[in-house]
Amino acid sequence: MREDYSADGEAWDYFGHGDAMMRAFRWGEDGIGGLCDEQQRLIFAPALWNGRDPILKERLFGFSGPEGSHGEDVKEYYFHLDAGPGHRWLAYRYKYPHAAFPYDWLKAENARRGRRDTPVDLLESGAFDQDRYWDLEITYAKAGPRQILICLEVHNRGPVRETLYLLPRLWFRNTWSWGDGTQRPRLRAVEPLEGAAWAVRAEHATLGTYLLRGQEAADSLFTENETNFERLWGEPNPQPFVKDAFHRYLIAGEAKAVNPERVGTSFMACHRLTIEAGESVCVHMVLSEVSVEAPFADWESVRRHRRQETDRFFDGLLPNADQQDRRILRQALSGLLWNKQFYSLDVARWLDGDQHPPPPERGKVRNAHWRHLKVQAVISMPDKWEYPWFAAWDLAFHSASLALVDVGVAKQQLELLLGEQLLHPHGLIPAYEWDFGDANPPVHAMAALKVFRAERVQSGCQDHRFLKRVLHKLLLHFAWWMNRKDPDGHHLYEGGFLGLDNISVFNRSEPLPPGHVLKQADATGWMAMFALNLTLMALELTTEDSDCEDIAIQCYTQFLNIAAALSGGRDGAPSLWDEADGFYKDLVLAPDGQSAHVDVYSWVGIVPLFACEVVDQRLLRSAPRFARLLAEHGGGGFDGHVVCACPEHENERGEHLLALASPEQVTRILQRVLDEGQLLSRFGVRSLSREHATHQDLGNLPGIGHAHIAYQPGEADSGMFGGNSNWRGPIWLPLNYLLVQTLEKYHRYAGASLTLPAPCLDGEPVTLRQAGEVIAQRLVNLFRRDARGLIPAFPPDSPLQNDPHWQDMMLFHEYFHAETGRGLGAQHQTGWTALVANLLLRRYREEVPDYWQGSSGR
Repeated sequence: MREDYSADGEAWDYFGHGDAMMRAFRWGEDGIGGLCDEQQRLIFAPALWNGRDPILKERLFGFSGPEGSHGEDVKEYYFHLDAGPGHRWLAYRYKYPHAAFPYDWLKAENARRGRRDTPVDLLESGAFDQDRYWDLEITYAKAGPRQILICLEVHNRGPVRETLYLLPRLWFRNTWSWGDGTQRPRLRAVEPLEGAAWAVRAEHATLGTYLLRGQEAADSLFTENETNFERLWGEPNPQPFVKDAFHRYLIAGEAKAVNPERVGTSFMACHRLTIEAGESVCVHMVLSEVSVEAPFADWESVRRHRRQETDRFFDGLLPNADQQDRRILRQALSGLLWNKQFYSLDVARWLDGDQHPPPPERGKVRNAHWRHLKVQAVISMPDKWEYPWFAAWDLAFHSASLALVDVGVAKQQLELLLGEQLLHPHGLIPAYEWDFGDANPPVHAMAALKVFRAERVQSGCQDHRFLKRVLHKLLLHFAWWMNRKDPDGHHLYEGGFLGLDNISVFNRSEPLPPGHVLKQADATGWMAMFALNLTLMALELTTEDSDCEDIAIQCYTQFLNIAAALSGGRDGAPSLWDEADGFYKDLVLAPDGQSAHVDVYSWVGIVPLFACEVVDQRLLRSAPRFARLLAEHGGGGFDGHVVCACPEHENERGEHLLALASPEQVTRILQRVLDEGQLLSRFGVRSLSREHATHQDLGNLPGIGHAHIAYQPGEADSGMFGGNSNWRGPIWLPLNYLLVQTLEKYHRYAGASLTLPAPCLDGEPVTLRQAGEVIAQRLVNLFRRDARGLIPAFPPDSPLQNDPHWQDMMLFHEYFHAETGRGLGAQHQTGWTALVANLLLRRYREEVPDYWQGSSGR
């Protein structure tokens, strides 16, 4: 989207895959399994050519949103095999056919299929039949902060000898062509000393000077990272050497396409490798500062050390797990680290254009009210191909998983979102690049608490300075929600689709007819959770700074107001809790004062459970006025009514429960959640109850008309919100994760005395922790082998099941078919699907951390 300079904002149509090899990117580069510095000045990534394709394989291929039968979708096979803390060890595998890559077949077959068909898959093309493909394994090992050992290992998996062009590339991002006087950097060939066969010197005004040296002989090719105006638009090129020179040199045989002086801003080493069937070849390189001597010395020992270091880290996370669960956790967290990406955008400059004024319509395309947003940072992406931009609520969940690997990075990601360069002056966190002004669920206080607590458990460190910095900004965000999403001041919230896309009977981002109002159970539940998260953050800070107690009191009072409104506990207002059905529901209010619940059983009605926290005596001792407030509203009393579950009594550890839903309400909701005929699948909690497979007609709703909703366990058959996601049945990890976490909090307070009959276990009584464990294990089972020896997330006939060259590699999809477990949507969504690692840790680390045992009680 950042590269979209069209008048109409149709980003998909403006800059396609075919243009990418000829156009210099304005805001960020791409590649296969590459890396760059933290400001993306210098980039390394390999390319390949099988001698048959019409273009070099420099980047991954897929369909844009309008092209794909189910929205945007990558059509390649690549895997994030490994990544250690600090990126000191990285491993990535890419599969490339011997035959011509089936671009045309994929396009034609995709066009033939409709939304009710399964998306086309690269394997269906026959491109990998008889194992006629290459495995490229890319590994990086840091020998030091400014020295990286690079190994490109190519395996010929096929039955006959084949030839491959392996083409490692080094280039500078084009920062000099946009009219701001940036100095052009330089790449040039230099003498290959110290055991190298070739060497390239990279000189940059702010990065410094680096050398890329290769141990195996190769042809050194140079050009400029400049747009080919002549080929794209028929205009003369300002210089003779342009971005697509390597394609023209190798494929078209244009010897003059590359610079004979062996200088430029883009370099490629051309290795022509002929490899026997079943054999492999390694190409070794070192990228380092010029001061590094003997770059290939201790090559194997450094790589072995980094790999063993990574082994020790992951083995320490799950010391008692079996090999299967270790692999799931390791590849999930590795994918999370691989999905970090340099993200650059200056919205004002993007809107205004660089050197030529854009058409007037551009000011209305998108994000016109976000001119302040200016960022250049490394950010954790949902999926670097399908979603190469940050998404606000996704990033909150990423932080929970990042904290398992690098708590400092997790904190940095949250503070980046809340910094002045991203946070809007009126307090809104930017949602995602398509529309920064949309509202995502306010889960960032939850994430900040999670990261704060994770660091405390890991190291004993209580980073109150971090907590205070983010609390200040989150209070601005909280105020935005109160002012913008509760316009009538009744403490019942709107919010639109709130990341749940098509979960409702209509598009909740669209306004209802005048006078009609939708009060959302999920929006109101999220705000109740937000208020309690802020309360706990302020109480943590009060242990060192008594001035923060006022914030805790204010936020808890707001929670009580939300609870009162949601319960209908004042002025005879209707409640979002449907007592007859034992479930929270959206409520439509008509101008004549009539109201109607939207009788849908989905995550919308479960989200209010997330408003749950446990307060220990350590916190209450530091906040005597807050303790008196709890006593004043003991039993959940507020304004003459019982509005929430905040019982007066303490548990055996002296802890208090602060929650929206009472234990009785929780158990009633769980009767649906744990019923396999309703919300519980074999693979976790469905986004919409299975009962809507038959109960589809919801009757007439005020302002909506005749309403209808149908359970769809797999891909959506609607184009709503692009059609590439579906919240009407499938399994999504982030909300499942929050539910498991919530049940553990209730269990922490209530203990084994609170049980409920679990329909999925033939009515056997379970504690709330055991109920959470039922859900967690079903989620992890998406990636484990079942009784048939198959992994449910992959098709039964996929080589990922049993092929020796595929079977140990994982894909972590965006969401999952509720009946089969089949992975759907984006394939590399680690991303929030990395939360499977957190769920695994919960299974194998069952003991209460020493911190809670020792210092939370009296």
